[in-house]
Amino acid sequence: MSLRDEIETVLRAWDAHEVNRGEAPIIDFDCHPGGPAPAPAPDRLTVYRKLAELRPAATGPLATRLDADLAYLGALLGEHRPLSDYVTATQGCGTAGWPEQYLADRAEQARTALADLGITWGTRTNSDLRQAEGVLDVSEAPDAIRQAAEELESAVRQATGSTAPYTLTIETTEVDAYWAYWLDGAGQNVRLRLNLPNVEFTQAGARQFALHEVLGHGLQSASLTAAAAAQDVPWIRLLSVHAPQQVMLEGLAQAWPLFLLPDDKVLIARVRLAHYTQLVLAQIHRALNDGTPAIDCADYVKTAVPWWTDKTIAGYLADRGTNPQHRSYMWSYPAGLDWFAALAEADVKVSREVLHAAYRAPITPTELAALWPAGPPIGGPGGPVRLRKPPVP
Repeated sequence: MSLRDEIETVLRAWDAHEVNRGEAPIIDFDCHPGGPAPAPAPDRLTVYRKLAELRPAATGPLATRLDADLAYLGALLGEHRPLSDYVTATQGCGTAGWPEQYLADRAEQARTALADLGITWGTRTNSDLRQAEGVLDVSEAPDAIRQAAEELESAVRQATGSTAPYTLTIETTEVDAYWAYWLDGAGQNVRLRLNLPNVEFTQAGARQFALHEVLGHGLQSASLTAAAAAQDVPWIRLLSVHAPQQVMLEGLAQAWPLFLLPDDKVLIARVRLAHYTQLVLAQIHRALNDGTPAIDCADYVKTAVPWWTDKTIAGYLADRGTNPQHRSYMWSYPAGLDWFAALAEADVKVSREVLHAAYRAPITPTELAALWPAGPPIGGPGGPVRLRKPPVP
């Protein structure tokens, strides 16, 4: 058995252990399904010891992945590494953050996009934008997403060169969690779950989530599956949100409208707003982990994003401060979106190369930077940890 296959065997047993405990799965998407169901690992410490035994023989993508697994598993066992060390080991990028002026610029960019739609900044910004997006009943969501995916699929395939098939299943659920949509699956089979308590469905949202979830995560994962079937790939064929490919996955999924629908003013306004709010969340992510009181972080967010409720803000704080998975994974959203938003404005030859590569292998931040050396630092060029006056447009 190859070292890659040994690692995958341990990861499958770890995943079965966590699922049996009712905890978050380790495997988010299986790009090499098949074979008998693994016996669950007896405990996390046994998994840690097995992965640590394999680490000295690992190099390249296998070493990078094992470092992420060991860091995340260590956190589940009680470790609390400094944020920079933890995110570097898991997501593969730094947490330097962004200067205050950069946040102010992104806030102004969002404000301008909203103003073009006649929307002002305040407690009603999000609800007014939803009206502009065209509110739909949640019962219409599955059909609307499927239709949008069908309309946009050829554009994504042309941009990425992907020819991989996929089969989409859409389910509804009710979970007390931050997410409204979640995609997972195995092989060519893609499952999209709609979390009904959090879903605010709109016509523009159908286009956004067709790109983000179905043609972003879904087709991308199916494409990685096809690549793994076509050759003996050097990377772990089990995708996990605590691993370094997540910056690429979440960054591109959020930024797809900038590449394909730049004239869709409503959808672009949503992306510009998301870019700004993700940078705000990055600020409190760093501040919380630097010891800033939670109430100070909450007050900062409430001023910066006045339409978010205390319940929403409380969830964001807990995710970034105490949840081992989200303390890593949530950094992939601002880090990834910021980089891919910049890529959307780069030379088309550069963006084409990155988009093609992203549907052939689970690219890490280091590999993204190698594809576009002139791109911005992933995770930010540096900025103050101390919270100051929020950049309110």
